[in-house]
Amino acid sequence: MAYKRIVLKLSGEALAGGKGFGIDPDTVDSIARQIKEVKATGLEVAVVVGGGNLWRGLAGSSKGMDRTTADYMGMLATVMNSLALQDALENCGVDTRVQSAIEMRQIAEPYIRRRAIRHLEKGRVVIFAAGTGNPYFSTDTTAALRAAEIEADVILMAKKNTDGVYDSDPRHCPDAKKFEELAYIEVLQRGLGVMDSTATSLCMDNNIPLIVFSIDKPGNILLAALGKNIGTIVGGTKNGNEENL
Repeated sequence: MAYKRIVLKLSGEALAGGKGFGIDPDTVDSIARQIKEVKATGLEVAVVVGGGNLWRGLAGSSKGMDRTTADYMGMLATVMNSLALQDALENCGVDTRVQSAIEMRQIAEPYIRRRAIRHLEKGRVVIFAAGTGNPYFSTDTTAALRAAEIEADVILMAKKNTDGVYDSDPRHCPDAKKFEELAYIEVLQRGLGVMDSTATSLCMDNNIPLIVFSIDKPGNILLAALGKNIGTIVGGTKNGNEENL
């Protein structure tokens, strides 16, 4: 098996299904079943969920809202998504814990690194909610930070409507080239929209590989977790060796 401990990064839009907004129960159930398949292999699984299906902090601030307030609202959106995913996972028999970077003891544990690692070692899925707990940081950065903290082997970035990283938008450019492998420094230099620059730099500095793949096809999460040739790998090679930067 290629990995022992993974961080799965889900966009909020992934939970919306075809609706594009809100939480689609059938889609969340499908994702939960896919995570259960990954757990059945013996892998330790942590999850970071975005909140863009409910609220985007940047969208609020662009309309004149205070950026800090808008970002905190976005963090609360990730908590709602995390609870929805937890419910779906537990309905299919997967022990799950939600850990929130913003304390809300009635519905989630506070984020404590050692406790999170202990949950993973006991076979529980840990969902990291409320981002980093700080405004101005994306859930991509949360995924990179938590992966470094829990010493994850890889980040699996599940995307909607794309199956990897391209040199231009394939929806608008028929000749767009898909990359099989990339170095993080190349992502930064080319300005490729894999994740924001803070998250990219954090992954690069901590030698955390990233696999970008499509979540639109059921079963892809398992294939990515098993190290199969799927999507684009950033910051490493298909053999698991860091690229020479």
